[in-house]
Amino acid sequence: MTDLSKYRNIGIFAHVDAGKTTSTERILKLTGKIHKIGDTHDGSTTTDFMEQEAERGITIQSAATTCFWNDHRLNIIDTPGHVDFTIEVYRSLKVLDGGIGVFCGSGGVEPQSETNWRYADESHVSRLIFVNKLDRMGADFFKVVDQVQNVLGATPLVMTLPIGIEDDFCGVVDVLSQKAYIWDDSGLPENYSVEDIPADLVDQAAEYREMLIETAVEQDDELMMAYMEGEEPSLEDIKRCIRKGTRDLAFFPTYCGSAYKNKGIQLILDAVVDYLPSPTEVDPQPLTDSETGEPTGEFALVSVDEPLKALAFKIMDDRFGALTFIRIYSGKLKKGDTILNSATGKTERIGRMVEMHANDRNEIDSAQAGDIIAVVGMKNVKTGHTLCDPKHEVTLEPMIFPEPVISIAVKPKDKNGSEKMGIAIGKMVAEDPSFQVETDEDSGETILKGMGELHLDIKVDILKRTYGVELEVGAPQVAYRETITQAVEDSYTHKKQSGGSGQFGKIDYRIKPGEPNSGFTFRSVVVGGNVPKEFWPAVEKGFASMMDNGVLAGFPTLDVEVELFDGGFHAVDSSAIAYEIAAKGAFRQSMPKAGAQLLEPIMKVDVFTPDDHVGDVIGDLNRRRGMIKDQQAGTTGVRIKGDVPLSEMFGYIGTLRTMTSGRGQFSMEFSHYSACPNNVAETVIAEVKERNAKK
Repeated sequence: MTDLSKYRNIGIFAHVDAGKTTSTERILKLTGKIHKIGDTHDGSTTTDFMEQEAERGITIQSAATTCFWNDHRLNIIDTPGHVDFTIEVYRSLKVLDGGIGVFCGSGGVEPQSETNWRYADESHVSRLIFVNKLDRMGADFFKVVDQVQNVLGATPLVMTLPIGIEDDFCGVVDVLSQKAYIWDDSGLPENYSVEDIPADLVDQAAEYREMLIETAVEQDDELMMAYMEGEEPSLEDIKRCIRKGTRDLAFFPTYCGSAYKNKGIQLILDAVVDYLPSPTEVDPQPLTDSETGEPTGEFALVSVDEPLKALAFKIMDDRFGALTFIRIYSGKLKKGDTILNSATGKTERIGRMVEMHANDRNEIDSAQAGDIIAVVGMKNVKTGHTLCDPKHEVTLEPMIFPEPVISIAVKPKDKNGSEKMGIAIGKMVAEDPSFQVETDEDSGETILKGMGELHLDIKVDILKRTYGVELEVGAPQVAYRETITQAVEDSYTHKKQSGGSGQFGKIDYRIKPGEPNSGFTFRSVVVGGNVPKEFWPAVEKGFASMMDNGVLAGFPTLDVEVELFDGGFHAVDSSAIAYEIAAKGAFRQSMPKAGAQLLEPIMKVDVFTPDDHVGDVIGDLNRRRGMIKDQQAGTTGVRIKGDVPLSEMFGYIGTLRTMTSGRGQFSMEFSHYSACPNNVAETVIAEVKERNAKK
């Protein structure tokens, strides 16, 4: 199949529990890809195939699958909603051309939906909106549409209206064709009839159709003028305008239904084909300079006739070996081809290529621009690497991954486990760039770092079940940072004389607090050659190398500016190494004078609680040093938003469930670093010193 206009690469993303995986299941059933519908409640869905996913009823890693609808090929990626796995959403969006944002009819726009929506905006991905679960208690389609406008700042284009609500939800009105789609109670997606609109909805449907046309014709000046003069545009013209506006992110066609009850899915599939862009209609991916990472001004044009350009966006290890998922932007790829990895400069030969259907696969011999496929057994490819034609080296825009905020120390229960653990962790780090590992040189412990408690929980579970490594797990450790609060002017001389040539370096410098998130900045204003220019990089290197080890408790230091303004130099004894040692000594000497301070990660916390427990929840968050920012009353409870230090949030889900009789939920994501109160800082520093003393 080579007609690219018949391709749709789409992702399904949303907050936890809005119904992404169930929607994917229903799409696969409708398109004939599967015959028995799976269910997240009993862990039998197609795309949640990991044991951990089936047990917890959540999606952990994005899964790809392909199906067909109306002669169009849909490559679908089901992504996780949980904030600890946001990276899966981010990297999937990077390679998709369109998406379906799923919102819960009663929960509405939840915090994780905001994060995912922001990622999709940054990646310029066109989206449809599906308001799901309209059969649930407290569901309100129009409230969710309002939230999309007010919370996300987006323009929803209402394409369907619900008929009935909660238990009475039985179908939808197609605003454009002014027909009602009514499903019977059999629960089968194909058992529906197209009827006239129920009498009580006729006026509302006409009003929404007028709004729809008014919004759509804004995409075409001639049609708009004709419409204002009273001429109704044709259905083709309206659809063309909706397609253009959707592609340009001017608005988002909004549908409603219930995936679980199989109502409303056909209209979404039609909309994917009608309104979401094909690979050739999306702005092409920018190419970057492999040295600087800056855009070169050229693009990866989506065409089969161009040289090969592809992006590896995910690596997965399974029972058949390492799978590298790639999105081909231009050119063709055949079995046996030799390709270049522009990140490493090495070539690789393509062995087996497969088309994925969750964890099943079909072998294929060739693929082309627009395809999302997996290649088996690639050696040195990491997430974000560009694969290209060896004769035409290019680099696609790379991916940026968030920094971990939490770590745990682990060690294998028996000696044989350490080698197994090393191999397993190596594979897991390749699969998930937001999961990092380091070894504590003093204690020999392995430190796992991740995006949250659940993230690390799952990693330990995978080590145990998939790789058979039993671990002893230490308490979670918070990723503290250090900074300074005062400016200091100081001088440091490094001299060493022991026969022959010695070492000499004298530096005069100022250290001051930098702008938030500026990291480490260095500049030299030395004039007159007191510190020769060739030694400035050595001074910078000396200071920079110390930034990872703060003076209070050895945590990395943030937001410091160093200015070298004078110094001294010896014609024989001065060398780069002497100035580097001088800078290291200067750091140790001056940082304590500059009002060193401990910083702690603050999390953006969003708690949902039933009305009768609001006081308890707020009181508890205040005890955890939380700052309450906002409260919103909903139909089934209250959402409380606030900023709370990560160190106070361990085990919070247990406390919340106890307080709210199991009905509370929460999500959190990293917000920023903030100064630690003195009493907390003293405790943390004392604990670090005690740990170091034991080693």
